[in-house]
Amino acid sequence: QVSVPNTSPIQKIKELNNKKIGFLEIDSSYQDSIDKLKKTINIEGNHYNSLDNLMNSLYKNEVDAVSIDKSYMETLMEHDKNFISKVKIIYSYKVYIKSVTNSIENPDIDTSNSFILYISGSDSRSTVRAVARSDVNIIAVVNPHTHKILLVHIPRDYYVHLRGTSGINDKLTHAGVYGIEKSIGTIEDLLSIHIDKYVKVSFATVIQSVDLLDGLDIYSDKSFTAWTNKSCHFVTGTQHVDGKCALAFARERRTYDTGDRHRGENQEQVISLLVNKLSNPKYLIRYNDILSATSGSFETSMSYDEMTTLIRNGLGTNIKWTIDSYNLDGTAAMMPTYSMGSQRLYVMLPNQNTIDTAKVKINEYLNG
Repeated sequence: QVSVPNTSPIQKIKELNNKKIGFLEIDSSYQDSIDKLKKTINIEGNHYNSLDNLMNSLYKNEVDAVSIDKSYMETLMEHDKNFISKVKIIYSYKVYIKSVTNSIENPDIDTSNSFILYISGSDSRSTVRAVARSDVNIIAVVNPHTHKILLVHIPRDYYVHLRGTSGINDKLTHAGVYGIEKSIGTIEDLLSIHIDKYVKVSFATVIQSVDLLDGLDIYSDKSFTAWTNKSCHFVTGTQHVDGKCALAFARERRTYDTGDRHRGENQEQVISLLVNKLSNPKYLIRYNDILSATSGSFETSMSYDEMTTLIRNGLGTNIKWTIDSYNLDGTAAMMPTYSMGSQRLYVMLPNQNTIDTAKVKINEYLNG
């Protein structure tokens, strides 16, 4: 998207002919964006290494406009509530980039043996195939021999080194803006693991899956009205919810003193309930219908054969699976980030003891 200051008289892209436009060098679509715009207008490009520097160049009139991916716009709105009133979008365009993850050899895995699955989700309303912040980051260690699954939740604001970058660390959620392969590499480095497969889910995935399984019986340790959906009311105790309220429960963080930590626990509960529900013979026989109905709402590196084999031979054994969870922790801080530059943002400084414990647990579940 091409944006100009809200006070600019420029209204159309043609008016930027021979003008200065700012671009973000760390954006994966950086060169593609320049090439795309050059087909429409003549431009003089200024190049910046952080969102903070890019936007300051616009506010200081060093450039006439900036070109920013929609996912970065969402990041800016998250950290500056007045951002949307400072700019106006005058032009939108699409750039298609081949995913690095999908372009490399990605052989099928034997789902009858232990493997690690990365579950990524976003609060963005973008399509599931669009790059966006990874607000849900859960590692599932699946062991079909012991019928055990370990879910490891990594907080979205974890202050980590993004694989392939130099300089300062960033929030884990920002890794998703550079593509899911960046999130995968960053988490592999953090936990010293190899992620075999990933699944990237959208809002629709949760809603459709829960509704197709006739809802979930979730447990809430607090009564509240969901901030993302005011029609969803929760009471202390167990209650039956449909897809939209299961999603609201998984997204809730404002009502809890521990914020994202508790949201991670809710997400793990929803995943556990979905797995247990799917292993019920009543729903297991409908797995093909469920996969077909939800296919457009999620993206995965697992092949159809891998998914069906896991469901049929793993969950379909009439043996109850044990699902445990572990959450990484840390301390709150305000730090500069790779994506936003010198502007200090809220982050969570990792607690190394919880990381070390997670590594031990992951190894135990893989080889147990």
